[in-house]
Amino acid sequence: MSDPAMQDSTLHGPAVRAIAIGASAGAVQVLLRLLPALPGDFPLPLLIVVHVPPDRDNALVALFQSRCALPVKEAEDKEAIAAGTIYFAPSDYHLLVEGDHSLSLSSDEPVHHSRPAIDVLLESAADAYGPALAAIMLTGANQDGAAGLAAVARAGGIAVVQDPAGAQVPTMPEAALAACPSAIIMTLDDIIPYLLTLAAK
Repeated sequence: MSDPAMQDSTLHGPAVRAIAIGASAGAVQVLLRLLPALPGDFPLPLLIVVHVPPDRDNALVALFQSRCALPVKEAEDKEAIAAGTIYFAPSDYHLLVEGDHSLSLSSDEPVHHSRPAIDVLLESAADAYGPALAAIMLTGANQDGAAGLAAVARAGGIAVVQDPAGAQVPTMPEAALAACPSAIIMTLDDIIPYLLTLAAK
């Protein structure tokens, strides 16, 4: 973990109300370790963008439904965000958070050649939740999410980056750290108990 003092400071800020996660290459393997480790009474919503090909159905929901204690679903347009629910962005749509903490979907142009794009989720969630948002950048092969994580930090939220040394593909975590040097660096084994700590705030 990068900075114990910084980690401690995050535990005394505003209560976290939502968690946003971005991942690309290697995402399935890392999320299969992370999401099934959360208990059924985990109270926070998790909003997740994984780069999936636009020309095929998103199989992530079916993959994780049988493995997670929390409900897992594909995000729907105009849907109110529910506590303790895992939302995946649908294939070929950007996922955004509105000011009333509902979800919206957009077919705007790809960002970093990706739709859904992590930047779009993180920037909109930072606007909607401010310091009540925690964002986590995981393994991936491009720059998507770096600007979004910096936006989360500017809004007072918690920015976490998977340790690039342990990421299957370190490009995305490295780009996120370059854009957001204040982010907390954690191994995957650190992230799981940290999420539980955030939920207990």
